[in-house]
Amino acid sequence: MREDVTARAKRQYVKGHDGTEIYYESVGEGLPLFLIDGIGCYGYVWKYIRQYFGSTNRIIHMHYRGHGKTAIPADENNLTIQDLCQDIAAVMEAEDIDGAVMLGHSMGVQVILEFAHLFPEKTHGLVPICGSYGRPLSTFNGSDIAEKYLLPILYGPMVLTPWVFTPIWKWGMRTPLALAIALRTEANRHLINVEDFKPYFKDISRVPIKIFVKMLDHAAKHDAEPNLPNIACPTLIVAGEHDGFTPASLSAHMCEAMPNAELITLPHTTHTAPLEMPDLLNLRLEKWLRRHFDFVPPDEMNLARTAPLRAVSS
Repeated sequence: MREDVTARAKRQYVKGHDGTEIYYESVGEGLPLFLIDGIGCYGYVWKYIRQYFGSTNRIIHMHYRGHGKTAIPADENNLTIQDLCQDIAAVMEAEDIDGAVMLGHSMGVQVILEFAHLFPEKTHGLVPICGSYGRPLSTFNGSDIAEKYLLPILYGPMVLTPWVFTPIWKWGMRTPLALAIALRTEANRHLINVEDFKPYFKDISRVPIKIFVKMLDHAAKHDAEPNLPNIACPTLIVAGEHDGFTPASLSAHMCEAMPNAELITLPHTTHTAPLEMPDLLNLRLEKWLRRHFDFVPPDEMNLARTAPLRAVSS
């Protein structure tokens, strides 16, 4: 069992390019793994990756603008995918690292792909997990209804009169009904530990609805597909076989378009695949890190050191 070092994380703030106070956590030593969330989230999906790699790698996790402990920008238009990439670069500078392997979940896939485009020298590798390369609402649950109708209808009222929707938003996300619906539509309830999923609703309910909708609008318009052929770093794409939010076909297309990418599809999993099949994902990620980054877990290093002693004593 590897040590869970999460409790020892260093918690810091750094100023973004526009002065926004960006919160992040850093823990461990070794090859940096930078964890990038989906919209409305700040860390729930990374539980088992943190536990598994926390004693072998440097784990860095940032809260998006207006999420968690990070401030809302003074200019609320500064919520683009590019703004988030600039925040990542600021965190890297504060941590005095030249780059990292970037892991992104859901909207975080768009963020890490854009980061690789803007900062190729800082992108050692990419691990896009259950996400799209762009315009995710055009394929949400296999339909473009969310992009064409739902967001355009809701955007104005939610941005102009957030006080009307905020109580509903906060209450609705914390009801048992929200969890029950999500377990039937968003997650595989037979694989996921419900306690692992509950923090998602708590986190998203705390994001100001205006910030959420504005960021979602930016993500809906963002498209990194033209850049995919030029992203040459090692890439491990992870798809959930039954992911309705970002269908696995998007991951397959991404893999075909990128010159140094490989694809793993986790069977029976959905959009919350890192919580549904964590052991398989962690082992596959470890294998990929070994191959591309000369990664050797400490437990194997210790085994190599003690093996000759065992042989002699026997």
